[in-house]
Amino acid sequence: MDPLKLIALDGDDIEVVSAHLQDAVVKAADIHWRPSERRVVVGLNRFDWEAAGGASPEFRRRRAALRFERVSTCKCRNVASAEKDKVLNLLAIAFEPTDAPSGVVTLLFSGGGALRLEVECLEAELADLGPTWVTECCPAHVVEDVDATLAEAAKTRPAATDGNEIKAAKQG
Repeated sequence: MDPLKLIALDGDDIEVVSAHLQDAVVKAADIHWRPSERRVVVGLNRFDWEAAGGASPEFRRRRAALRFERVSTCKCRNVASAEKDKVLNLLAIAFEPTDAPSGVVTLLFSGGGALRLEVECLEAELADLGPTWVTECCPAHVVEDVDATLAEAAKTRPAATDGNEIKAAKQG
């Protein structure tokens, strides 16, 4: 399978990116909020759903990067930069327009974790970074109430004001 490189500029695009990233695993240390660049970058291991759904299913993962541009604020819930090795399971990414073209991007994780990004406009890129590797199982989990989780995520605290912040990556 060829490496993915997707760009999301609207709600329909981000739904496609979200589908490709469902059940991706992320370490808290791989989430970087770079306020001076107005950028959030997430390194993750995505599950290859296309290979899993084929005639002879193969369970594979691939290293990828997800980047959001034009981010004015990054808020978090149950995502602590101090817990660098904590593994988060990405469930979905949603975009809710506010005053078009601006809006809110929410990354939802199992266990109630969330990142809430306020953006000037939706500008995101997903890019695979390397080869795939075999994993022994296909992700499965209890389906959560996404609407309720999104409503709860809207209450997330600013990343810079609590003990569970995603710290700005060192620059230089």
